[in-house]
Amino acid sequence: MAMHKYEKISVPVIRRLPRYYRFLGELLAKGVTRISSRQLSDKMGFTASQIRQDLNCFGEFGQQGYGYSVESLYNEIGHILGLDHSYKTILIGAGNLGKAVAVHMSFEKRGFQLIGIFDNDSQKIGSTVRDIVVTDLDDLETFCGKNKVDAAIFCVPKSAAQKIAGRLYNLGVRNYWNFSHYDLTVDYDDVIVENVHLNDSLMVLCYRMTKEYEET
Repeated sequence: MAMHKYEKISVPVIRRLPRYYRFLGELLAKGVTRISSRQLSDKMGFTASQIRQDLNCFGEFGQQGYGYSVESLYNEIGHILGLDHSYKTILIGAGNLGKAVAVHMSFEKRGFQLIGIFDNDSQKIGSTVRDIVVTDLDDLETFCGKNKVDAAIFCVPKSAAQKIAGRLYNLGVRNYWNFSHYDLTVDYDDVIVENVHLNDSLMVLCYRMTKEYEET
């Protein structure tokens, strides 16, 4: 199998790309057309050297004495991230978290198209979220048989995630955005998973605040 040209890029570099993309989008909205790595460094908190190293992993974007074209770099990073795709995605769990994710995430601008929402609660089935009718989880196989589903979002309790993951895996859905706190890679080592742990992030905030207050 041929190696993708970005395959050796480190995970930390990949995880910094959305921040570059978001910040460059803000600059575009302000009418900024050109920026240097030094100016990016001052605004983003990365060193200028780090920024140049990160961007050089993907090609030569800047010109010495000119800096970076904000629009070109913004578009190129979006392309690298795959945001010009429209991966068909379903969401499992139409509770408070699932509704918030469905309503507030700009899927279409992030490379995804939300095409289905599922739940096993009779009070939620048939309701509408983001103009999508919530479907009975029992109909998951039928839906996936009629639609090519590329990815699934887990907004279900940990106790329910394992069984649902097995069903999705058997249906050929192998890409997950996981809010469930169940480690999907325990049973399936060939899946792509992005785990979202909101409690972990909150605890990190607590730690940083605690350390700050201890030092004052």
